[in-house]
Amino acid sequence: MDAGSLNSSSYLKAQSRFPLQEQFLHRKNSKDNLDRFIPNRSAMDLDYAHYMLTQGRKGGKENPAATVNSPSRETYRKQLAEALNLNRTRILAFKNKPPTPVELIPQDHLSSSLHYQAKPTKPRRYIPQTSERTLDAPDLVDDFYLNLLDWGSKNVLAIALENTVYLWDASNGSTSELVTVADEDGPVTSVNWAPDGLHLAIGLNNSNVQLWDSASCKQLRTLRGCHRSRVGSMAWNNHILTTGGMDAKIINNDVRIRSHIVETYRGHQQEVCGLKWSASRQEFGNGGNDNIIHIWDRSVASSNSATQWFHRLEEHTSAVKALAWCPFQGNLLASGGGGGDRSIKFWNTHTGACLNSIDTGSQVCALLWNKNERELLSSHGFTQNQLVLWKYPSMLKMAELTGHTSRVLYMAQSPDGCTVATAAGDETLRFWNVFGVPEVAKAAPKANPEPFSRFNRIR
Repeated sequence: MDAGSLNSSSYLKAQSRFPLQEQFLHRKNSKDNLDRFIPNRSAMDLDYAHYMLTQGRKGGKENPAATVNSPSRETYRKQLAEALNLNRTRILAFKNKPPTPVELIPQDHLSSSLHYQAKPTKPRRYIPQTSERTLDAPDLVDDFYLNLLDWGSKNVLAIALENTVYLWDASNGSTSELVTVADEDGPVTSVNWAPDGLHLAIGLNNSNVQLWDSASCKQLRTLRGCHRSRVGSMAWNNHILTTGGMDAKIINNDVRIRSHIVETYRGHQQEVCGLKWSASRQEFGNGGNDNIIHIWDRSVASSNSATQWFHRLEEHTSAVKALAWCPFQGNLLASGGGGGDRSIKFWNTHTGACLNSIDTGSQVCALLWNKNERELLSSHGFTQNQLVLWKYPSMLKMAELTGHTSRVLYMAQSPDGCTVATAAGDETLRFWNVFGVPEVAKAAPKANPEPFSRFNRIR
């Protein structure tokens, strides 16, 4: 900024701060001031002014004889002046004297009412900046398009490390091996718990899907013929297991029946890498390596056309793996784009409208909503490999968590919604207390006692 602009800005500030002073500085002579002074005649006493100008001021040097009066005349004059309020020295008044302000509401009453009406400020939640626990995850496949981590409703975490699926019990910290698949079938490309937290679906590189009972460590069945290549994404809807494959197809499998393929969805040209059912269980969203998101309505698809999507969303510019349905707004879906996109977008799945888009600056690998607060957690890859906690809908950064040295590809949330597990290409599994402990629900008020409960009933 040059000196001239600085001088002009200081001049404007001075003009705004002292407007009356600036006005008088520009007047060179009296001719420039053309405003007439119009007195407030209601505040004048013209009769008293005329008397004082003609009779009341005749004494002094101009009329020294007038100062010689008899004592009786002087006493009479003083009494007359007091009676007629003539002892004033001010003749002209520019404005009326403002009335004394009346306090309509006492300050003590006002402050007490405001004290009761003010809402107590909610203390800011402490968010630990480091993981509370770190476990080794050797041979974890570093592949953006896979889904190798899931946390079941029975508080057991499943993680796939190359050809082996391990179970980690969060209640006691114990680890067990569920299955190791053959080299010609592996590696494991996806894992997903059924809603009961007991049955686990395992997607394989050979296009098959295995169903396991975690309690007995027994395989229940193998779903074959769903896809022609690896199964990288899965999602349960009660007894329906939806699978997405590298062959760009999406299959609904009814695991109760022998012919398990009940619906087939076609709309992608490349691998399906993200797949999530909504809370209503009537629609699901999926993302692909072709940068496209589809919203499917099962009631429409099952009736006649399984190839007709409900919405086709094409605003991402890179692969879409990260999808998360909002827990407090059923028609809100969050999605994250890959390294060429780096954005988080929010969609109204009823209308297909993009509500907001935020550039995160890094590859978005996974998204999780806080079940107890209006917050969204994102995990990132190139270039910072961090976790970011966002406040929704302002999308202000509440915390940025670092610790992983490679892209954070996989995220899972504990059943209570407080802890988040992350697995990264650095072959570590970390646990973060990022969502905090939910507030204790208030106890239900006791029901009012029934009237006359002390008296015996008349039957």
